[in-house]
Amino acid sequence: MSEKTRHGLKRPTEKDICAPGFSTPWDAPMVPPFPFRFRQCEILTLYWRTDPDAMAFLLPPPLEPVSDVACVHIYKMNDTDWIGPYMEANVMFGARLPGVAEGAYSPYLVLSSDIGVAHGREVHGQPKKLGNPSLEMRGDLIVGTIERNGIDVLTGTTPYKQVPVSKEELSPWFDFSTNLNLKAVDHIDGRPAIRQITSRQLKDVKVHEAWRAPGTVELRPNAQLPIFRLPVVEPLEAFFWKADFTLAAGRIIHDYLEADQ
Repeated sequence: MSEKTRHGLKRPTEKDICAPGFSTPWDAPMVPPFPFRFRQCEILTLYWRTDPDAMAFLLPPPLEPVSDVACVHIYKMNDTDWIGPYMEANVMFGARLPGVAEGAYSPYLVLSSDIGVAHGREVHGQPKKLGNPSLEMRGDLIVGTIERNGIDVLTGTTPYKQVPVSKEELSPWFDFSTNLNLKAVDHIDGRPAIRQITSRQLKDVKVHEAWRAPGTVELRPNAQLPIFRLPVVEPLEAFFWKADFTLAAGRIIHDYLEADQ
């Protein structure tokens, strides 16, 4: 047997290590390479009006808020390449980098998958943490929760499938399909290695069904997942929808370290 091949695996070369999509441990990689597909996703999207000063406080400069509306997506990911079934929640609000990009910034994300947490942090720069989102049908009510540290940090509700809508109606206040994130990674010696605003869009989105109804959002404080910093001034619409989509590579829209040179 070749010294470079064991257990059906080829030992990586330096070229392999430097190639896109490489992840450790190399013989059982943690982070999936792009692209990978999400199928049969069930999503509860809840909108609420919040404090514009709170949004501005959470946004890294030079991003700017575009409205006073926040949302959360609670995803039941039923069939995902590499990751398998898991739950995810993404808190977002509209933001833009003037003259460059406009979409939605994510100050908080929580997942039940360690792979999803690692991928989001290492590749996108998303502030993902481990937790337990859930999405349940309780009779004529759809209930979404986000639990971390034994606390239901967010509870959202909407009536079950009342008014059918098109996929174009899912984002009435801002374009959440373009996700903006702050990516921050240090070198091992403490020097900053990456300081960027990144952007990504979901590809090949196929919405199977979508429904609109009134929504409620209740927040509880948790210092490790402080969604309460975006207080509910007024609950707005809610959407329940089912979709397939692909997560593909994104782009760097602002590099703080290059700007400092």
